Amino acid sequence: MTRAAQYPKLSRRILRSLCLLALLLAVSVFSFAIAMPKPTSFTTTPAKGTPIAPPAKSTTSVNDLVRDAHVKHSLDWLAKNANWITDEQARITEIPAPPFDEAQRAAYMKKTLAGLGLRVHTDELGNVIGERPGISNDEIVIIAAHLDTVFPAGTDVHVRRANQILSAPGISDNGTGLASLVGIARALNEARIKTHRTLIFAADVGEEGEGNLRGIRKIVEDYKPRLAAVIALDGASTDYVVTQALASRRLEITITGPGGHSWTDFGAPNAINALSRGIARFLKFEIPTNPRTTFNFGEIEGGGSVNAIPSRAAVKVDIRSEQEREIARVESAMRDAIRAGIQEEMDSARSRGMLLPDSVPLEMNA
Repeated sequence: MTRAAQYPKLSRRILRSLCLLALLLAVSVFSFAIAMPKPTSFTTTPAKGTPIAPPAKSTTSVNDLVRDAHVKHSLDWLAKNANWITDEQARITEIPAPPFDEAQRAAYMKKTLAGLGLRVHTDELGNVIGERPGISNDEIVIIAAHLDTVFPAGTDVHVRRANQILSAPGISDNGTGLASLVGIARALNEARIKTHRTLIFAADVGEEGEGNLRGIRKIVEDYKPRLAAVIALDGASTDYVVTQALASRRLEITITGPGGHSWTDFGAPNAINALSRGIARFLKFEIPTNPRTTFNFGEIEGGGSVNAIPSRAAVKVDIRSEQEREIARVESAMRDAIRAGIQEEMDSARSRGMLLPDSVPLEMNA
């Protein structure tokens, strides 16, 4: 499950793009507040280095940003310091952060962000929050990267280097995101850029698996009244930026039944059999390609002994789609398929004479 990321060659391009995106959102269409020493198109003449703003509702483009000397300085810093960012990525990756145990990596991120001059604190869930004040505190832009990895405690996370390739569990997901978070924060400081909106640099817990996005959910909820935009730094892509949110839902479906002995009770309702029948039925369900929709039966468990009919079987499922309505449709079809699998298993037991009027039926909980 090791992932390899190519650095520093590709990191320069994506970091420059992310930095520009962050600045564009932090500037907003209502104000332009980058610290510009020589304004040319505004009616007021502020002191050198003082943040300024054009008339309300003017539009700031990427071209406006890249022409600014301070922004150019920040982008140049990223290009010249790609090796430093890559080294930071390796340092972060080698700090274990298995699910629900991100504290060690969080402590490193807290120290690092504080060293860049951010106002840093850790909330009750363990999220590391670094605030970079803007001219206004009325609107917030969150730049977030999750701390945890999918890899369990005890995984060897030593980073191996071969030319421009780094290999280690979690080097991309999410060593890349966390290193980018640090790199962008430092680039803005190196260029002494002052944004209009306040920036929140967040290293959040509980993104992977059963963490169920609990960290970023809390951060968004806490800043919701002032939240203008969120940039999530995640994944291995270095060629594009995703601008569309992806809906997801995670389910655990459990089937329970009477159980029994494999010999004396053969033919009695079997929870694993019922679950298997239901999954097999659902796999025939047509999943749309547009909007793109996916599902994954990620974990399955049940039974306690090879010679005992299992009284319980469970499966954990991840469903995602570009349209939320498709998630509801897939979930409904999945529930129907599992119910049909249960009924098929019950009918099988009845045909063998193993389903009596007082027998305990199979039941589904989800």
